Amino acid sequence: MSEGDPIILRLSTGHMGGAGRSHEEQVVSFDRRELDLILGLYGLQVGAGEWRDYAIDMLRDRAVFSIFRHASEVPLYRVEKTPRLARRQGVYSVIAPGGQILKRGRDLEKVLRILKPKPRLAMV
Repeated sequence: MSEGDPIILRLSTGHMGGAGRSHEEQVVSFDRRELDLILGLYGLQVGAGEWRDYAIDMLRDRAVFSIFRHASEVPLYRVEKTPRLARRQGVYSVIAPGGQILKRGRDLEKVLRILKPKPRLAMV
């Protein structure tokens, strides 16, 4: 492969594991537990009318779950999984629209707490 050749990624609809895959075909993805945590929070916020759409991107260096208020806007938040940062700041991060990192860590559940709605007092 020369320097100018394009890199072709082949994704199957089956198992996304790294066993038996060449370096060019590997991508980072969220596993079932991670998606359960993210989609659980997403469902709460959709029910509250705060969030309306999402997108999942699986790239070679990171996986991104983008949260939108409207599909035509920039994401309100991005939840990123970046394995190369595992020994530094942590694999997971929540990023605001301007690129500001709101929370970063090794435990996804703790990182997602920044997005959980705060309890509000109501007059009865």
